[in-house]
Amino acid sequence: MNLVTPDFGLLFWMLLSFTILLFLLKKFAWKPIVDILKSRDESIEKALLSAENAKKELEDLKREQERMRKEILVERDHLLSEAMVVKENIIEEAKHQAKAEADKIVQEGFMTLEHKKHQVLAELKNQVAELSITLVENVLTKTMADEVKQGEYIKELLNDITLN
Repeated sequence: MNLVTPDFGLLFWMLLSFTILLFLLKKFAWKPIVDILKSRDESIEKALLSAENAKKELEDLKREQERMRKEILVERDHLLSEAMVVKENIIEEAKHQAKAEADKIVQEGFMTLEHKKHQVLAELKNQVAELSITLVENVLTKTMADEVKQGEYIKELLNDITLN
């Protein structure tokens, strides 16, 4: 049982050793340990604050990103609508140009036809005139074989000319 119950001397020296150890710890180690714990506590606080700030910044960036995405979508829609209007204008202008070109070609065709018609009519008139002259020559040479009839016919023509 002596092993389980300590002596007074053992208790005294244990208490004295513990008091000296406590005094030394308080004198030399307590303040640095407390300072280290305080600095660790402060660094943890700073880390928590910076994590919270980072979280807020991340949320702000997400909101900004969403706003920019919406703006980009609106601008894209605007550009697409402008492109559609430009496309419609180009198509409409091309239709007008094609119609104008077709009208011009048709007009030139009509003018060419009219010109050809006048040429054919003039040629036909010339041929009719030549045939008429040939026919009149033949008729006159047969009917005017004698000079008396020719004279009478010339007088008759002269009278017709002056009457007109």
